[in-house]
Amino acid sequence: MKSDDRSRIMRAVKSRHTAPELLVRSLVHKLGYRFRLHRKDLPGSPDLVFVGKKKVIFVNGCFWHGHDCARGARVPKTNRQYWVTKIARNMDRDKRVIKQLTAAGWTALIIWECETRTEPRLARRTARFLESPQNESTKPARARGRSRI
Repeated sequence: MKSDDRSRIMRAVKSRHTAPELLVRSLVHKLGYRFRLHRKDLPGSPDLVFVGKKKVIFVNGCFWHGHDCARGARVPKTNRQYWVTKIARNMDRDKRVIKQLTAAGWTALIIWECETRTEPRLARRTARFLESPQNESTKPARARGRSRI
């Protein structure tokens, strides 16, 4: 693939209003919750913000944020070192953002792109998160990051 083609493809990648994010927004709305979008005054500009509950939801792309699923574990064949470094930086930034939000009294839930494929399970998990008391642990049952080396 030529450099110009790669650049065109990368420019087309959206960071907001993605299909997984729109699905989560629709699901949360059906559950009866109202939210704000992409609050720039909060670390990481969370995708969904529930101000009264001091809770936020991030809808992360598996590849871009280094999830441990098949799609997230994939590393491009060309320019491999660049991508390994880039994804590692994204993962470090994500950890830093969650720590900043927690320190400010917010609770965060990360929903991975691959998790949006099973809507009933996603609905239960999201409802549990939104109905739980403030600052209750929301860590998933298994580790969600992966080393890419």
